[in-house]
Amino acid sequence: MYAVVDIAGQQFKVAKDQNLLVPKIPAEIGKSVEFDKVLLISDKGNVSVGQPEIKGAKVKAKVLGFERGNKVIIFKKKRRKGYRVRNGHKQDYTRLMIQSISATSRTKKKETE
Repeated sequence: MYAVVDIAGQQFKVAKDQNLLVPKIPAEIGKSVEFDKVLLISDKGNVSVGQPEIKGAKVKAKVLGFERGNKVIIFKKKRRKGYRVRNGHKQDYTRLMIQSISATSRTKKKETE
């Protein structure tokens, strides 16, 4: 079983017990967080696609910690002007472990009387 979920504006394909590095989210280490923007769920070949989200579906994850990415060097230069600027940037990330994927409300056909 896997799902495609929107976390902090980016889409991730997740499965149960998977470790994931996502852009920093406001949460405490050891706490659980839930994401309800589930775009797709696949369970044993049965694929449910949301329009744009699947209503009632949730992905539950545990916050393992916070990390920083590799340094990215930004270098600006204008030729023949003597203008050179060197800068760096490190992105903050949150490490998550996916605990469960649930799709409680599946679409059911209405029975006609």
